[in-house]
Amino acid sequence: MVENRPVLSFLTHAVLIFGVAFLCFPVWMALVASTHEGSELTRAPLPVWFGDQGVVNYTRLIGEGIPAVGGVPLGRMLWNSFVMAIGISVGKIVISLMSAYAFVYFRFPGRMIFFWLIFITLMLPVEVRILPTYDVVARLGMLNSHSGLIVPLIASATATFLFRQFFLTIPDELVEAARIDRAGPIRFFWDILLPLSKTNIAALFIILFIYGWNQYLWPFLITTDTDLYTIVMGIQRMVNSESRPIWDAIMGTAILAMIPPVIVVLAMQRLFVKGLVESEK
Repeated sequence: MVENRPVLSFLTHAVLIFGVAFLCFPVWMALVASTHEGSELTRAPLPVWFGDQGVVNYTRLIGEGIPAVGGVPLGRMLWNSFVMAIGISVGKIVISLMSAYAFVYFRFPGRMIFFWLIFITLMLPVEVRILPTYDVVARLGMLNSHSGLIVPLIASATATFLFRQFFLTIPDELVEAARIDRAGPIRFFWDILLPLSKTNIAALFIILFIYGWNQYLWPFLITTDTDLYTIVMGIQRMVNSESRPIWDAIMGTAILAMIPPVIVVLAMQRLFVKGLVESEK
């Protein structure tokens, strides 16, 4: 039984509050900075409370855009990042589910060899295979397109391995029962495996969505059309603009860039935690 000690409880809560404040302080400063004029952010001391330019700054970002990124409205960049993140996360989950299903429930020559070949690709990140991948995408005419942003990144050895390990925990009796009920491979996959994998899919979806949302190097290489800029590219181009950085626009863009991942995490938090807990059983 854990003893209830007031002093220990106070210290625990104090440490937790300090940790939350420490993590949230940069977000607070970015939110405050986005409501001031850029000139005020280049002088000391930096403001720690909201200014009166918030509506003007965010209206300009969403509606007009910033010259440093070709005048592309922020809503367009957010949409490009959203399409890319959704495409990558859904594509990775679909391909990983099918490949893991094949490795576990089908017997074919070289099955384990192919699995370990896929697993070995974990040692080859995008940065290592960036040149051959770019050459393939260019030859297929997928530069400056949403398909070029998504397709080269939809394979996932990690997700395949996680789904394979989960499918191995499915009791053989469940498979036999499906055969007795004359359920074919597709029906068994759709009616039994997918519902059982719901929490794992949710946990992976959050991780993969954030992975796709934060992509910078690949979009930077294959995108020259300003209408296809992602939000991360927009922030980078604002910081490295030829003129001095427009800090009010940069901070406003950073705040808006955090909103979709936060919404996804909050919306799927319960399934995410449940999926992580169940994966340990």
